[in-house]
Amino acid sequence: MSIVMKGHTCYHCKQWVEEGEAHDCWTTTEAALTSDLSEDLREAWERLRETAAEFGEQRIYASHNSIMFARRSCYFFVRPKRSFLEVNVFLGRAVQAPQVRKVVRASAAKVVHVVQVRHRDEVEAPLTDWLEEAFRYSETVSTKGTKRAAKAAKTVKKGAKTALKSSPLRTRAAIGKAATRR
Repeated sequence: MSIVMKGHTCYHCKQWVEEGEAHDCWTTTEAALTSDLSEDLREAWERLRETAAEFGEQRIYASHNSIMFARRSCYFFVRPKRSFLEVNVFLGRAVQAPQVRKVVRASAAKVVHVVQVRHRDEVEAPLTDWLEEAFRYSETVSTKGTKRAAKAAKTVKKGAKTALKSSPLRTRAAIGKAATRR
């Protein structure tokens, strides 16, 4: 059973945006980004979107010149171009395949793979397998990232207290007080 949200909160202005509604922040929609596509590219786009929507609950929204697919964070996005769809997929590993044009480390945990899609028939395995892997992986990375961020914040806070105790200014002040007491 797949559930797709009927809108999203804008990442930039934090405003709720209904599905298909033009938004003042970036003033773009999926329809606006895909309106000039050729018939082959439109069919490829529709198949790509349908495939991703079947994975489960997620946000699908337009942002600037891309269409984003996200759970807690983006797991892939599409940039419609004149002669192809540029599909950028975030995986936890590097994939070497003829379809992959470029592989770039996006963060310590994610590797982005750039794939160009020109026809509906290209939206099949292994691309659809990578998309589903990215969907699943995005949840584990987000969960680990949240725990890691909370632990890092706690460590920084603890480190700040320790640093304050051993701060040169505090030490000099303590020395000054000790010297005036003598």
